[in-house]
Amino acid sequence: MPHFTVQIHEEELDGKAEPGLIRALTDSVVAVYGERARSAAVVELFGIPRHRWGTAGAPATATAPVVTLNIREPALHLPEIANAPARLIASITDAVVTVFGEPIRRHVTVLIVGIPSGRSGVGGEAV
Repeated sequence: MPHFTVQIHEEELDGKAEPGLIRALTDSVVAVYGERARSAAVVELFGIPRHRWGTAGAPATATAPVVTLNIREPALHLPEIANAPARLIASITDAVVTVFGEPIRRHVTVLIVGIPSGRSGVGGEAV
């Protein structure tokens, strides 16, 4: 199950951005894995007040969302999907840019976390 967590300045979440970001991130994983991924995609948005976020030892001034995609490791190595990690990074970055605009592109951080088989579970069962 592709599971997104997004950390972003609280001020960017204005009630209008959230639906677009959820839709765009879901679409980003569908662009790589196909429509079957849509129903499994989960998106969580976490707003962090600007004064509680810093880089290089100082409070951050630019909006710099961090998107983490947790996905089962085997999905990153499917032979029918060449370069899945690179494609996901590009697609996820594009998704964030569609919501917040092109100037944010250079600040978007994407982390892909591959979960090994047997290290996640659904309904109390390891998968």
